Amino acid sequence: MMIFFETLKYRNEPLFYFGLICFVLAIVFLLLIKISTIQLAGVNAWNKPFKFAMSILFYSWSMAWYCYYLPSFTINIFSWAVIILLGYEIGYIAIQAGRGQLSHYNNSTPFYLFLFQVMGLAATLVTLYTAYIGVLFFLNDLPDLPPAYLWSIRTGILIFVVFSFEGALMGGRMSHTIGGEDGSIGIPLLKWSKKFGDLRVSHFIGMHALQVLPFLAYYFIKNTLAIFIVSALYGFLALYTLIQALKGKPFYKF
Repeated sequence: MMIFFETLKYRNEPLFYFGLICFVLAIVFLLLIKISTIQLAGVNAWNKPFKFAMSILFYSWSMAWYCYYLPSFTINIFSWAVIILLGYEIGYIAIQAGRGQLSHYNNSTPFYLFLFQVMGLAATLVTLYTAYIGVLFFLNDLPDLPPAYLWSIRTGILIFVVFSFEGALMGGRMSHTIGGEDGSIGIPLLKWSKKFGDLRVSHFIGMHALQVLPFLAYYFIKNTLAIFIVSALYGFLALYTLIQALKGKPFYKF
């Protein structure tokens, strides 16, 4: 494990430390879930900051690892774009949680709506930058990488980008629940609705293709055709959970 951290720091020191900060924040938020009584939409206010801190941690470290493979890529510009844009996102979510105010879908005042829209813009810019990196992985052969591993990065980024943009569907609706109100009874920690359709399920599954598929290819699946099949099945799972949510059906019944 120490070798991984040393290598990651060598490959991208800014994103390594940004991810480390997110990890520390995630621990703090997890502790606050246990001791805080602040509720937002029927859920502990610190639940959302915890989930976003972990998600940003995984994204930052994953992209720090992958971008190292690209020749002639200006990695520092990308790294600081991620730190600034996603740093704003996790900072605003945490501040709003501490104030007992919603960060997402908050149109109670024009100012809160503006800050929510800025958060959406930040996520969009990061996704577009990731899509550009995905294009670079398709345009470069990268012969030093095993073919299955290379294709897992390509398909992982592709699925990530598609289901990251699914967030616009939630933003447009100003809600992630279909068939009921946000805040219904959900599964532990992730809080996906047990009663209604929840757009966060496919969003989560799709975005974490960025980690799951390369992890499988790096350690277990060495055959290129096999990684194509696994990627297709993974993408289908994300799509299926999206269709289920749009029908107003909860994840656990799919």
